[in-house]
Amino acid sequence: MTFLQFAYRNVFRNFRNYAAFFMASFFSVFVFFIYSMLMFHPEIESGFLGEVSIAGMVIAEIILVLFSWFFIFYSMRAFLEARSKEFAILLQLGMDRNQLGKLIIIETMTIGIFSCISGIVFGYAFSKFFFMIVREILNLTALPLYLSWEPFVLTLFVYLSAFIVISTISIMFTPDIKIRNLIRGPKFVDVVTNYSKRNAILGIVLILCGYSLALITTKSSIFTYTLLIPIFVTFGTYYFFTDTTLFIIDRLKNRKLFYWKRARMLAIAEQVHILRVNSRMFFIVTLVSTLAFLTVGVLSAMSSYTSQYDKLNPIGLIYKGVTDNPYETEHILSIIDELEDSGISYHMTRFTVVRQTSTYTSNPVEVFRETDINHLLFSYKYPLVSLTSGEAMFIPYSEDSIETLEETVVETVLKENDIHLTIDSVYPKVFFPSAIISSNAIIISDEDFTSLVNDFEMTPFVEPGYHLFTFDIPNWTETDQIGLGIQQMVARDYILNSDYTLPFYFENAGLNYSYILATYSLLTLIGILVVAVFLLASGSFVYFKIYANLDREKKQFDMLKKIGLSDKELKRLITRNLVIQFFLPWGLAFIHSAFAFYVVQTVLNDVMNLSIVKEVVFSFTLFGVIQVVYFYLIRWRYLSHVRG
Repeated sequence: MTFLQFAYRNVFRNFRNYAAFFMASFFSVFVFFIYSMLMFHPEIESGFLGEVSIAGMVIAEIILVLFSWFFIFYSMRAFLEARSKEFAILLQLGMDRNQLGKLIIIETMTIGIFSCISGIVFGYAFSKFFFMIVREILNLTALPLYLSWEPFVLTLFVYLSAFIVISTISIMFTPDIKIRNLIRGPKFVDVVTNYSKRNAILGIVLILCGYSLALITTKSSIFTYTLLIPIFVTFGTYYFFTDTTLFIIDRLKNRKLFYWKRARMLAIAEQVHILRVNSRMFFIVTLVSTLAFLTVGVLSAMSSYTSQYDKLNPIGLIYKGVTDNPYETEHILSIIDELEDSGISYHMTRFTVVRQTSTYTSNPVEVFRETDINHLLFSYKYPLVSLTSGEAMFIPYSEDSIETLEETVVETVLKENDIHLTIDSVYPKVFFPSAIISSNAIIISDEDFTSLVNDFEMTPFVEPGYHLFTFDIPNWTETDQIGLGIQQMVARDYILNSDYTLPFYFENAGLNYSYILATYSLLTLIGILVVAVFLLASGSFVYFKIYANLDREKKQFDMLKKIGLSDKELKRLITRNLVIQFFLPWGLAFIHSAFAFYVVQTVLNDVMNLSIVKEVVFSFTLFGVIQVVYFYLIRWRYLSHVRG
């Protein structure tokens, strides 16, 4: 038998030991390849959605590459640690260190080549189905399966180079174990809790500081705390696993009534060993799991925004321009023609909005006529407004503003025209998108509105008013092809100029919704696959550590059974040990993510009046169920190994 045959058979005869490593590597290659297929697709159109798809793929590719290299390196270390006895026997039988390094490289490359080929083959087979989904998301006429060398070469280069470089580096960390260590048997497990009390307290303090900053974060301070919170939480998590957990267990051991009860001493002693040996692994799993949870949280926020878009944007088409806008007549007529040619029913309302100065705040206020507002409210089938001279009503800019303005009573004067007003009510429903009007807008009676003859005092530095055209369309998702020429003018001005220069603004809710829905669907597809890689890899980290210590723990449990430990107590002891390894890092990741989602919820509520609580709770519940199922699966395999 040649050396290559020996390495080959060593891999495939013990493939069960490599299964988790192979599956995680295979799935990573699989996801990377189908992203590459889309990234290099010749039919991806230019424009917003095409750029979003390419940008999303590139970001996902970079994340996968960085994470895959780290994962492969960590996995190699775990395998080398688990096979230390095997290496010692081979060295005792005459194999030198160079041959051992060659064996490791060949075995690693065998798994790497096999996972790359399998991932690429299954990825290419799945690409047609993936393209069908992306075609529907991006509203493309065709996205056929194609054959090109770029995705194949890129995937093979990235992952084969990873296996070559990391396996070569890992040889330097091959444990130098002698055969005499095998004769001595398993090492005695030292249960003395060596830790730094200062670091233990620092870990808790840093995590609490991060949580505290999350609780006080607002829309204005989010950019200030965005960097501080992850830094505090990351360092706090590291010290939590290396020192804080040992500090807590040491305090429990001092409570004799608790520590000496039944088999609790054995469980605590073993957990001390688990925490000391696996602290870095727990830290890595916590960060990876947190990243996975946050990815799902961002997707949940987008889902919430998509589902509530119609409430945030009740008007189908909005055209807003200055009072002397030269494009106004041409644009409004073209919009009407397109709506009628498409057979879309609509209700148009024209507003003349005047700016005045309120003596109550000395700030500008946007003034709407009662008749114009009622014209729009009639199309909504909302209650109409009825005001007398001297009365005014607030226009709400968000759901939360209704509660605030209900309790507000203002006595003011429109300074330029000396019109005295009492504002003591707010319209009970939101009927304008918050981006269209200011937060200081009111409705006055027709009689008072006709008295606004003097211009705004800040003219010409600030426009004295504007014209607003609203098109109330029952099913505004049908309007994605209306006003495209006007929309392109607005988009072009935003791109080419640092300040907006056009005398008008146009917003098409149906077109915006089609972009948002397509972007969300595409990013969801990307995110789900990336999260799946993260979760599979984080579970593999735990599996590798369990596998690496399997022989020592099997002998330990055999010894405990000989001195009288029952099978029921053995199951309970093993379950306690595995619960720590599984749910301590993932539990902390859940808590980290919960505070991160609190920040996101606070900002979204301030900016767009959105709630993502329902989506986040559903995501957490789903993740919890998956982890419990995975735990019992690993527990079943672990018990079968220990008993075997």
